[in-house]
Amino acid sequence: MQANLGAPVVIVGAGLAGLTVALHLADHQPVVVLAKRNFEEAATAWAQGGIVGVLGSDDSIDSHVRDTQDAGAGLVDEHTARFIAAHSAEAIEWLVERGVPFSPDPTGPMGLHLTREGGHAVRRIAHAADATGKAIHDVLLAEVKAHPNIQLRERWMAVDLITSRHLRREEAPRCYGVYALDIDGGRVETLPASAVLLATGGVGKVYRYTSNPETATGDGIAMAWRAGCRVGNMEFIQFHPTCLYHPQERSFLITEALRGEGGHLKLPDGTRFMAAHDARGELAPRDIVARAIDFEMKKHGLDHVWLDATHLGADFLKEHFPTIYARCLKLGIDITRQAIPVVPAAHYTCGGVVTDLFGRTDLPGLYAVGEATYTGLHGANRLASNSLLECVVLGRTAAQHIREHARPDTTTLPPWDESQVENADEQVVIAHNWDELRLLMWNYVGIVRTTKRLERALTRIKLLRSEIDDYYANFRVSRDLLELRNLVDCAELIVRSALMRHESRGLHYSRDFPQTLPVSFPTILVRPAGRRGGNGAPVPNFLGI
Repeated sequence: MQANLGAPVVIVGAGLAGLTVALHLADHQPVVVLAKRNFEEAATAWAQGGIVGVLGSDDSIDSHVRDTQDAGAGLVDEHTARFIAAHSAEAIEWLVERGVPFSPDPTGPMGLHLTREGGHAVRRIAHAADATGKAIHDVLLAEVKAHPNIQLRERWMAVDLITSRHLRREEAPRCYGVYALDIDGGRVETLPASAVLLATGGVGKVYRYTSNPETATGDGIAMAWRAGCRVGNMEFIQFHPTCLYHPQERSFLITEALRGEGGHLKLPDGTRFMAAHDARGELAPRDIVARAIDFEMKKHGLDHVWLDATHLGADFLKEHFPTIYARCLKLGIDITRQAIPVVPAAHYTCGGVVTDLFGRTDLPGLYAVGEATYTGLHGANRLASNSLLECVVLGRTAAQHIREHARPDTTTLPPWDESQVENADEQVVIAHNWDELRLLMWNYVGIVRTTKRLERALTRIKLLRSEIDDYYANFRVSRDLLELRNLVDCAELIVRSALMRHESRGLHYSRDFPQTLPVSFPTILVRPAGRRGGNGAPVPNFLGI
């Protein structure tokens, strides 16, 4: 048994949310950060567009809130949106102080060049050319690595949260730490924690085509759900309209900023089609653009459409989109002279673990920040570049709450029990179920849905779960098995949430319920007591969501 005396804060995930919390905590208490792959592989580093900052004289908090609400299709929590917008300038300042090399403009607010993306009324996106996420992540990661009070564990994956259920005694539900797998060593270690923070990102890998990195397997959402936390709005999966369509690049994103600067979506014959779907054309919110592309592809029997930016000029494209220019050129596509083949792909998870503005979940001692959460900011669709902002603003408030309320104790935690399992005899079961799950989610739970497809998906998910649970119970855990287990949990949450929504709104479009109801509410799932992995105790509801 391990004592919890003087235990660190354990942060699961090393993207912008996790690193932000770590840096705000480390001067006050020890921190352990777990990354299940290399630290550079976080989704943050893949974010091209930028981060919202209400900075310009032509902008206001009210304007940003309105744009967020419009994109969120009536399901945005105004208090959350206003809080985050009000702290956006402060977030940009904090990143600038850290040394993030945003693209400069001597005439711009704070000396920064601001760009515009779909759904925004004005230019308010601070960016570092077209690789903003990488620029931010590189700077914060370097600072985290240099901090003596932060312990980084690369290639370590959280298995499950350690809660009151594991202590086998009657007490109020609480999180005491995590079981974590040393991927290279193959052992599971008990990590006591004064607080645990989930910053694990979204669930993009549950779909066959996604812009997400390999890390996006819904780990935090699944672990929190199994521990008894509520999840919200899991039906709202954002499909980015423009992922590069190329056999050698299945996950390369073509930033929305390219359309924001004037890029045109076209059919093979050169015809522009967005005006027929929305008066805002290429600047319509992502869900509208993604559905329009999906419609045109099905109508014309296409594998992809084209994004043409050649009219913007070679110098402009090379200066503002150097990453896209270089990556495409390596594949034989010169974006200064040729249109880019693009296709929609699963991109951002708008729902997740229910939290408040301090990152608190339903389970005391457990916090969550970033794409793994549902805070009410994104509603039924995420406004471009709000995601990085949410990580920085709520990362700071979560760290503040942890500093003030995390209390180490002397509770002893049980070690991981491997006495009843053995090494797996073959991996084909995991590989087959992984492929089947992602394919059925793409075919049945994609951009356009029907009740029959959702019901079929749920039936097959239940069968897959049975096979995965049996495998999990009999063999030692591995990263692939743990990710598959988490993905099947998240797949069920997505499907059950979609079945509960009898309308089309934002990112959820149903052929059986094409209308948008005059009044709608978030989809909040509560785990029944006694379900597999639950703690069997009533779920507290102190968040007011």
